[in-house]
Amino acid sequence: MTFRPAHSSILFIVILLWAGLVSCDSAERSPIDVTDPDASWQPDAAQKAFLDRLQEDTFRFFQHTTNPENGMVPDRYPDPPFASIAAVGFGLTSWIIGVERGYVSREEAAEITRKTIRFFWEAPQGPEPEGTAGYKGFFYHFLDMETGTRYRTNELSTIDSALLLAGMLTSQQYFDGEDAAEQEIRALTDSIYTRMDWQWMYSVSDPPLISMGWHPESGHIDHDWTGYDEGMILYLLALAAPEYTVPSEAWEKWTETYLWDSFYGYEYVNYTPLFVHQYSHMFVDFRGVQDEYMRAKGIDYFQNSRRATLAQRAYAIDNPDGWLGYGENVWGLTACDGPGYAMLTAPDGTGREYLAYSARGASAAYVNDDGTIAPTATGGSVPFAPQETIEALHYMYRTYGADIYGEYGFLDSFNFTFPVDAGLDEDIWVNDQYLGIDQGPILIQIENYRSGLVWELMRENEHIRRGLERAGFTGGWLDETPATH
Repeated sequence: MTFRPAHSSILFIVILLWAGLVSCDSAERSPIDVTDPDASWQPDAAQKAFLDRLQEDTFRFFQHTTNPENGMVPDRYPDPPFASIAAVGFGLTSWIIGVERGYVSREEAAEITRKTIRFFWEAPQGPEPEGTAGYKGFFYHFLDMETGTRYRTNELSTIDSALLLAGMLTSQQYFDGEDAAEQEIRALTDSIYTRMDWQWMYSVSDPPLISMGWHPESGHIDHDWTGYDEGMILYLLALAAPEYTVPSEAWEKWTETYLWDSFYGYEYVNYTPLFVHQYSHMFVDFRGVQDEYMRAKGIDYFQNSRRATLAQRAYAIDNPDGWLGYGENVWGLTACDGPGYAMLTAPDGTGREYLAYSARGASAAYVNDDGTIAPTATGGSVPFAPQETIEALHYMYRTYGADIYGEYGFLDSFNFTFPVDAGLDEDIWVNDQYLGIDQGPILIQIENYRSGLVWELMRENEHIRRGLERAGFTGGWLDETPATH
């Protein structure tokens, strides 16, 4: 039997600085030889059928929950309090996959994409705290599902605007036809990109690093994008901007804040939730291309994400805190919902804290683990470690079935330990929500593994190439002449 909380709006916790909150003192282990994913391993027939179903079910989330008039994608479902602009970016990319997989016609996908991009171009911009969708070309993190204007008092978000733009650029590259809808997609995407004033978003104290955002009530957020995280795509887009371009120094300053360390035998640039190792890789193929930092380390960012994935799996197998259910096929820690209850006393007398929405994960930077597994952590890492991730996803699907898998694929998260600690007569706690930003990585990264669709499109995008080149990337596909259309 499954215990699910009553539907309610969950307050989102903005994690600005987790490093140092939880210590990580893992035992010394022998170094592990990390190589490229073994191309000789292929999913079997049952696993391929499962991937087919998972992709289609996850696509239907975007198809069925998107507001067809303005393209708003709910932050969560079935309790959609507001839209997430990052989820809109993922949704735009999902329509392309839907066309290629035969879930939807190109004409239908182009029309909803056109409406979405046109809405963001025409949506009111200004410094007023109400009645606008953004300012200086950026957009608020959360928008009203119907009006598309700022939802309550959330921030003008640089990273979420970047992820929205990444989805638009993917659409711009894919919809290359001469009909009116596809021409408009391309033209308005360039207009939106050109309008974004990245220089206005410089760090309060250390430019040209970029601030996390801005509030009309209080000004720029005094926290910058530093350390290895999902900000990689943000800096690449800022470096490539048609106007208000930031200097290459921004990339150099950003990489200076990396944490290169060893965790469970894997050496890599550490940060804790797996989504930070996935989001930029959804749009950019980092295989075989390197910046100065990675050239010195002898790997690329794709390998870095592979190591982060396998290190987290090794952590789950070791399971130092004794959470129920963890193992080689049940793992995956990232930002997600959780039981959200205060400190409880476990049967052995120890206290355990169960968080609500939080940036869960495990790395040398910090460990934040309350026994809550998020399938998106595993699904978003499929290209990095195909065998380990697909076997885990398939196992969880076959073993727990409808308890954790519904109409739109995997529900957001589940926890085996919480019911025991809480004295509940249940086997498993399952979040009853789908989160747009957790659905996107599953669909897009499985497609990148299976066909390379989004990667191949973005290799040819002039803005992505320019951003990589200005950041000092060379090698691999980047040294090849881009295809012409």
